[in-house]
Parts: sequence; structure tokens; C-alpha cells
Amino acid sequence: MRYQLYYWPTIQGRGEYVLLALEEAGADYTDVARGKGGMGAMMKMMDVHKGTPPFAPPFLEAGKLVIGQTANILLYLGARHGLAPKPDAGKLWVHQLQLTITDFVMEIHDTHHPLGPSLYYEDQKAPAKKRTEEFWKSRVPKYLGYFEDLVAANGGAFVTGRRATYVDLSLFQIVEGLRYAFPNRMRGFEKKVPRLLELHDRIAERPNIKAYLASERRIPFNEDGIFRRYKALDL
Repeated sequence: MRYQLYYWPTIQGRGEYVLLALEEAGADYTDVARGKGGMGAMMKMMDVHKGTPPFAPPFLEAGKLVIGQTANILLYLGARHGLAPKPDAGKLWVHQLQLTITDFVMEIHDTHHPLGPSLYYEDQKAPAKKRTEEFWKSRVPKYLGYFEDLVAANGGAFVTGRRATYVDLSLFQIVEGLRYAFPNRMRGFEKKVPRLLELHDRIAERPNIKAYLASERRIPFNEDGIFRRYKALDL
């Protein structure tokens, strides 16, 4: 099957978690909005007012299916490409972990836009500074500490044990993003999550992921995505 992925063509954002899974699986896919006429096609699909139209990107076209929401797409891909356990309990557990990552991604975004995405960062600098301080004081230790403990408790190379799942790929992206957006703060925090960093490095060396990271398909981090580098928030 050739998948059609729809996401904004200039940022990594939430679509990147899907791309990492597609690349790891060696799946045949098209990143539609990056091609000629792709943005128009993406907007047209969201403008349908019948059936099961997606609310927002990313969404994935798989045959007759149109699947929205990052965690939902990964639930589908994981089962079909060996990126999730086969038993139902395992599938649900990995999906639950991805939903937890989804919550964390939202909190990361809110460090620079605590008053909402309709305002520019420059319009909310003071609240962003306050939100970021709380984020690094309590939220980062809570989330990353949780996943650090899971890796340690399972005694394997990955979160659920010996085999990589899409959750491991997503955690790689979280570490990459935090290193980009908060290099100083992350440098000081990393000693608290050594197993998570080892996991990150393991994922980076997987052949398909390594090739993807070196390719033009991987959009660089920038200040329009979820992970944004603002010097005032990284003191």
C-alpha cells in the first residue's frame, strides 16, 4: 500500500512522529503537501462536510481510510508494520504511552505560547517565561522521569523491552526537540535520564532512521514548529 501523508510542508510538528514511523517501517508513502498542488489538496480534504473528514493535519490516507490525529495514525501503522506488540493489551499499552507523549507535546508548545496560538510569541513573552520555568521545574521531570523509569523497569533496550515501537521513535523526537529548543536547560537535565538518552542514541543509529535524518526529507527544526529556540526561555 502507498500511503498519502498530509501535513504542513515547512515544519516538523506533529507530523514528524508519523514520518519517523513510516521511515522506520520502510513504508511507501508520499508527503503530499510538499509536492506540487499538495497544499490545495490537503485543504480540500479538510473542507469536506460529510463522511469522516479530518479536523487538522496530520492525517493519513491508507486505501479508503482517512485517519487523523497523530496517536491514532500510529496505532494503525504500528499494528501493520511491526511497531507495536501483537496482543491487544500490548497495542493498547503502547497507544496509552503515545497519548501521554501527546499531552507532553502540548505542554512543550505552551512554553512559548501559553496564552494561545492566535497570538505571537512577542505578545506573550512574560507569561511564556513563567510557564517555561514551571515546565522545567515540574513537568519535564514528571514526564521524562516516567519514561526513564519504564526503560529501567523493563530491562530492555526499548520502552517495552527488546523490540522498538513507535513510542521509542517518538521519544527520540522529544529528546531531539528539547535539545534544539532548550540546549542549556536540557544539558543540565540529561544526567537525570541516562537510559532515555541511550534509547535516543539507539534509535538514531537504526539504519532507516539514520538514513532519514541525513536526507532532505527531514525538515530542520525552526521557530514555526512545536520546538522553538528562544534565548530568553533557555536561561
